Amino acid sequence: MTTAVVLSKQDLRAVTAFAAASAEDVLEVFEADQPDDSRPRDALGAAWAFARGGERGKALRDAAWAALRAAQGAHTAAAREAARAAMAAAGAAYLHPLAKATQVKHILGAGAHAARAAELAADGDPRVGTDELERTVRRATPLVVDVLRRFPAAPDGGGRVGELIRLLDAGLRAPTRPE
Repeated sequence: MTTAVVLSKQDLRAVTAFAAASAEDVLEVFEADQPDDSRPRDALGAAWAFARGGERGKALRDAAWAALRAAQGAHTAAAREAARAAMAAAGAAYLHPLAKATQVKHILGAGAHAARAAELAADGDPRVGTDELERTVRRATPLVVDVLRRFPAAPDGGGRVGELIRLLDAGLRAPTRPE
């Protein structure tokens, strides 16, 4: 039986702002690859609109899906991951109140995809991804950490992005995380 997690609209807005800020770090990677495609930027705009008081709805959901389609059309793996980060940022608003490890991806997916995009843009250098994760951990507000801790730890699997999600999860749950 899956138990419910209590989530307020303020919680969802904080998580979405955190995710959008994470994805913004690598938006330029996508835009360098696809300068005429605004879908990831539009997804971030929709995420920020929700985070700043807008409503969740069809436009936000459609922007997330459009960013995912943009990822499919990118020429480089780094650009694809950057677009996925934007998709995950818009999707963060749809964190479900279910105590399931898979829900952690809604909170941390944008940061993990951004870290992977940064790695790939640096010829696969994992230190660059680690640096991006450290920035993401420092960016998390106490409210975002509180929301994350309501859920089980991130699930296994998911390749390198899944590994980055788990590293980010561990960093944010650490009792002495950097401020």
